[in-house]
Amino acid sequence: MPGYAVIGGQWGDEGKGKIIDFLAGRVDAVVRYGGGSNAGHTVVNDKGTFQLHMVPSGICWPGVAGIIGNGVVVDADVLLGELSELDTRGIDTSNLFVSERAHLIMPYHVLLDELEEKARGDSAIGTTGRGVGPAYVDKTGRMGIRVGDLLDIEGSLRPRLEQALAFKNALITKIYEAEALSIRDILDKCAEWAARLAPHIQATEQTVQDLLAQDKAVLLEGAQGTLLDIDHGSYPYVTSSSPSVGGACIGLGIPPQAIAGVVGVFKAYSTRVGGGPMPSEMLDAMGDELRETAHEYGTTTGRPRRVGWFDAVAAKYSRLVNGMTGLVLTRLDILDGFPSVKVCVGYRVNGQVIDRFPSNTSLLAQCQPIYEEHPGWSQPTASATSVSQLPEKAMSYVNRIEELVGCPVQIISTGPSREETIEVSRIIP
Repeated sequence: MPGYAVIGGQWGDEGKGKIIDFLAGRVDAVVRYGGGSNAGHTVVNDKGTFQLHMVPSGICWPGVAGIIGNGVVVDADVLLGELSELDTRGIDTSNLFVSERAHLIMPYHVLLDELEEKARGDSAIGTTGRGVGPAYVDKTGRMGIRVGDLLDIEGSLRPRLEQALAFKNALITKIYEAEALSIRDILDKCAEWAARLAPHIQATEQTVQDLLAQDKAVLLEGAQGTLLDIDHGSYPYVTSSSPSVGGACIGLGIPPQAIAGVVGVFKAYSTRVGGGPMPSEMLDAMGDELRETAHEYGTTTGRPRRVGWFDAVAAKYSRLVNGMTGLVLTRLDILDGFPSVKVCVGYRVNGQVIDRFPSNTSLLAQCQPIYEEHPGWSQPTASATSVSQLPEKAMSYVNRIEELVGCPVQIISTGPSREETIEVSRIIP
């Protein structure tokens, strides 16, 4: 059986963790292909609530392997912390594997992330400060330290770390006038990581390829969202990896034909964390009400999220970039009780109407939304488990989103737990 990708269709925080957990019971492995601890996936099931930043969201299902691919940058402290918590709460983590090719987020990456963002001042991007960007910079610049290097500290790791740290300390002290980091402290930290992670480190691209060759079902877990893609998002207000489906092939070492389905996850409205244009943003009392009702605060940062109406122009763009075969609509229940709901169906800029998502971020920042207004519904959708339980006006809203984006809605989420889900059609046979 081939792989099925679960992709964020907006600016992240769409509810991928819940959807992956819902689908994971039908697969043999959930594999994470990009991003780092800047991602935050919340999973709610009969074992409780789990907030995961490094561990794949299918970890709670017995017998399902969790794989962190080569495209991920690994914060070993966060990963080990999550494994310890999961073990304490009775979740088996022996089936969790980390690619030896994945790059490590080192202490100097975290420090430089903070120093660089501070130096940007009013032009700050809104990074989480987790060191993800600097780690990807070193990966591309061929100065990175990989997870597999932990297994050979005195051989391959020490000389590369000494060279890298000499360069980083020059930046830290001479450019940012901060205190240099100690090679001894970092080597001790690496030894600690190696001792605890060694049983989990393997050549995961071979593992994933073997699973696919054995006709096993594999769920490909995206992090962040398509509109934050380093190439296809609203640059420079983007993440440092490729959350879109193309990143899955690179981040796992699998061919494109291994992916049979691409599921785009969208909130029933829009949110964004950090800087950058967001045409449908609600800067009024209703926006504040929506934020508080939905408790829209970042899982990773705790920062209040910007909120807006559903942007169908951006959503259609995400569908085209990823070749989505189906949609998931989450948090429909949050809109219960609103007198009316809006959908952005176009942009007005410089006296013209456009229906495509601009690649020029400056142009996107000038775009004014063109809205369709739809009647709201008073009957609750919360906890509904079948389409027949949805109010007619809520279903009309769902159908209009499906029409505008150009892809069938296969799942509607009506709450945070597994059970609060409407499966319109099966994603995984």
